Amino acid sequence: RTPARVMTVMDQPVLAETIRLALNHGRFNTRTVRDESQATALLDEWHPQLAIVDMDLGKGKLLDRLLAAPTPTGRIPTIALTRRGDLRAKLEAFERGADDILTLPLAPEELIARTIAIMRRTYGEVITFTPVIKLGELEVDILHRQVRSGAGELHLTTLEQSLLYLLAANAGRLVTREQILDNVWGVDYAAESNVIDRHVRNLRTKLKDDWRRPKFIATVPGRGYRFVPTSAHARA
Repeated sequence: RTPARVMTVMDQPVLAETIRLALNHGRFNTRTVRDESQATALLDEWHPQLAIVDMDLGKGKLLDRLLAAPTPTGRIPTIALTRRGDLRAKLEAFERGADDILTLPLAPEELIARTIAIMRRTYGEVITFTPVIKLGELEVDILHRQVRSGAGELHLTTLEQSLLYLLAANAGRLVTREQILDNVWGVDYAAESNVIDRHVRNLRTKLKDDWRRPKFIATVPGRGYRFVPTSAHARA
């Protein structure tokens, strides 16, 4: 069986890559577009089976037009993403036709659960859930929030797991402190000055990662962090 086709519509590459990595826990082929014209072209050319859309793009108008666009199989099932966690935002998404809504910042485990559920509900298609994926030398078990490195096994907090997914999904790329804050804590979080550094330090300690000779998480002084890529990176 070929992987299910998922289109993500958003203008934040860091978030798009995190979604792609999370969906590696199922059999999904993911492509990302940034705006309505690219989304319309991909609908015609690729016929995605599911869309994950930042409903805050274009003040929600992009979501409206996407849901109104004809496809060979009818309306495309859609998960809306929003930074507004209030009831009004959720009702608005459902009124516009979204099948589900998730509030940013995104929890990878919740995204994969909702995506699998929509595929089963819409198409009767059972997507195989793979709890463990490989990130280079690390094996990450999203179901139990555990990471295996060599013979060792460690448990992650919810925040640590989200932080690891964010950095690993963007391996080799600088992820700034602002991007980490927005994608793990949320845009409205009033951060302490060292909250990011403290959580990165805790994660490094669990991974036995020496910041002076990092195997996994490298510091980019004054800017943020970069996950060290390997040839086997992000292989399911």
